[in-house]
Amino acid sequence: MAKTPGVGVVKSRLHTVLTPARATALYRCFLLDRLDAVVGLQDVSPFVAFTPESAERIMKELAPAGIQLVPQRGADLGARLAALLTDLLERGHAGAIAIDSDSPTLPMAYVADAARALAAGDCDVALGPCEDGGYYLIGLRSCEPALFENMPWSTSAVFPLTLARAQARGLSVHVLPPWFDVDTEKDLRRLGADLISRSDGPSRTRAFVQELLSEL
Repeated sequence: MAKTPGVGVVKSRLHTVLTPARATALYRCFLLDRLDAVVGLQDVSPFVAFTPESAERIMKELAPAGIQLVPQRGADLGARLAALLTDLLERGHAGAIAIDSDSPTLPMAYVADAARALAAGDCDVALGPCEDGGYYLIGLRSCEPALFENMPWSTSAVFPLTLARAQARGLSVHVLPPWFDVDTEKDLRRLGADLISRSDGPSRTRAFVQELLSEL
């Protein structure tokens, strides 16, 4: 799930410490590193679900070879998630997974684990909780629009409410390890520390964050 860099506002909560242009450049690094990582997964058909629909040409120029493009459809995030996952399942995939673009150091092993669990039928729903109460990943084996309707997005209730709804519907849930996304200056500084402490990680994001933090 991705906004197209340079088309509309991105990372607005970072505008207290970054100009809109720098926040956009940071998000572009997040997105490109994430797309490269997804392409590297085995036994997965990668898509980028982009918005706005009018930006298809720009996204096509950004996306690496092997990634299919599909525009997001729907009035809010819940509608867009439901429409995307339903469309992918109706194409015949054993499962469909949506992941965010705001957790650049997310281990791809978590995504691979969710894909394996769904493909094997070990669960009906895969959920990757964010530390702020949202989720970085949701995967389904069947269409479940009730998991997305009237959801208080961008609040700490999103993950627990999604989990409760799934369980109330009798769906088995595979919960992945928690991770963090980057929305605030505190998150950005945590990301910088995380990148410094490891030898691997997203190359574009690493270089740009080091530059940003030297200026803050």
